[in-house]
Amino acid sequence: MGETTDIQWPERRRGRGAGRNQTGRFEPYETVPIDDGWPAGEAPPPLRTEVAEERPRKVITRNTSPDIPFDRSINPYRGCEHGCIYCFARPTHAFLGLSSGLDFETRLVARPEAPEVLARELASKSYRPDLVAMGTSTDPYQPIEARYGIMRRVLEVLEAHNHPLGIVTKGTLIERDADILGRMAAKGLAHVGISVTTLDPAIARGMEPRVPHPARRLQTIRRLSEAGIPVRVMASPMIPGLTDHELEAILEAGRDAGAVAASWIMLRLPREVSPLFRDWLETTHPTRAAKVMARVTEMHGGRDYDPEWGKRMRGEGQFAEMVARRFDLAVKRLGLVTELPPQRRDLFAVPPRAGDQLSLF
Repeated sequence: MGETTDIQWPERRRGRGAGRNQTGRFEPYETVPIDDGWPAGEAPPPLRTEVAEERPRKVITRNTSPDIPFDRSINPYRGCEHGCIYCFARPTHAFLGLSSGLDFETRLVARPEAPEVLARELASKSYRPDLVAMGTSTDPYQPIEARYGIMRRVLEVLEAHNHPLGIVTKGTLIERDADILGRMAAKGLAHVGISVTTLDPAIARGMEPRVPHPARRLQTIRRLSEAGIPVRVMASPMIPGLTDHELEAILEAGRDAGAVAASWIMLRLPREVSPLFRDWLETTHPTRAAKVMARVTEMHGGRDYDPEWGKRMRGEGQFAEMVARRFDLAVKRLGLVTELPPQRRDLFAVPPRAGDQLSLF
């Protein structure tokens, strides 16, 4: 059950994105902390990251959204320690009986057996290969990956099967796996998207507190590109009135670091994300809050968010059209592309296991 965390204890939330921990939307009761005066004036202890482990029956998640170019994804973790205040995946924590606020950043779920489960799914006779996306919900290279190493073992399974892969991340830990990704990319099986939301380290630290700073992410683009991996610089999300003016600079910095492709997505505020983002905006950027939210509602028919297909990623109206036009002009000027060559599907094969009958031909 979630708990509403009092903002009067900022030291408790140091390094976290959300300012509160509202009760999950499926919970029948709401709990609220009350200061009973004992011990007098003493703040609660700092929030620590807790990790539970889950044994999944399946790890490939299917989707039919017309807004995204893939129909399957893998998430080694639930929740994300990066703590991005704008993260559209926050509401998924409600399905675990947890809050989309601080719980999403501090009460994580790891799936250590995901690689073995994936291997079984890929070995099914009915399985047909296609691009599998990773990092589309929670970041596979968030800090706890250094401890668990689930992502690397997943990559080992995908490489063994010659399975096409696309990764989106803000985590520089992906550099650890440049060897695997480089070999897969050489076969036309892998590409990576690195999200750069702003070039301003102060803004970045406030809205994505445990993400490597922007310059470090640009360095990751360079290192992956040097390893032969096609990289897309992703200006996502663009926050109107706060970071949208940086669009061209982000794309140019990504190109200069070695990115060959680019994309952008406008800020999305589904369900519980909207009040969390509003709280953060009014606390950290009070003079800009009204302007930012006016732009957001302008692009979503007077609401904070419009979930309709074709509108949720970009919004609509004059401002959204202007940003889209700026992106198109910048991509053309910088020599970037918006579509990378499709990964190969024809190389997919289930590797033989010990005891399997080998073919004579």
